[in-house]
Amino acid sequence: QVQLVESGGGSVQAGGSLRLSCATSGYTGSRYCMGWFRQAPGKEREGVAAISSAGTTSYAGSVNGRFSISKDNAENTLYLQMNSLKPEDTAMYNCAATTGCILPTLRPTAFAYWGQGTQVTVSS
Repeated sequence: QVQLVESGGGSVQAGGSLRLSCATSGYTGSRYCMGWFRQAPGKEREGVAAISSAGTTSYAGSVNGRFSISKDNAENTLYLQMNSLKPEDTAMYNCAATTGCILPTLRPTAFAYWGQGTQVTVSS
């Protein structure tokens, strides 16, 4: 069974940085995609960044140039480096994974496995 556990959220002032981590276990396939999603109160969940097993990445326009997604295959960990944070980045952030994926997608419905989430709060 695939399990995802996020960490690294917290409170930071605008302009600051955070790095989120997502420890994964239970998946043994060679083709997959992983992503970071966020949901603010009263808003729909949105895709932030995604990465394929081959390392291809995709970013939402609102975070492009500020956020960076990466993965450490040896440690089975997904990361999201978030720089130049803005108050509008405040949300619950979840990592997600799906199998049999070739190109990364930011569509939440494409992902089968989800972590519990970690809260990110950016104050002005």
